[in-house]
Amino acid sequence: MLSKRLAAVDTMRCVACGVCENTCLLGAVKVRRGCYAAVEAERCVGCGKCARLCPVGCIEVKARDEA
Repeated sequence: MLSKRLAAVDTMRCVACGVCENTCLLGAVKVRRGCYAAVEAERCVGCGKCARLCPVGCIEVKARDEA
């Protein structure tokens, strides 16, 4: 069963630093083409760890139906 929450990345603000990718223990966040981070919805449990550690604040945890 999927969680009710999901991380969402504002790709326009993302600097592809990799902090979120290195933080996610489930491997739900990956930096794509060295340009921006993307969240794999099937893996994300919405814990918010990536959002808390993002140095530019471009990740937000939302209700899954809003993301």
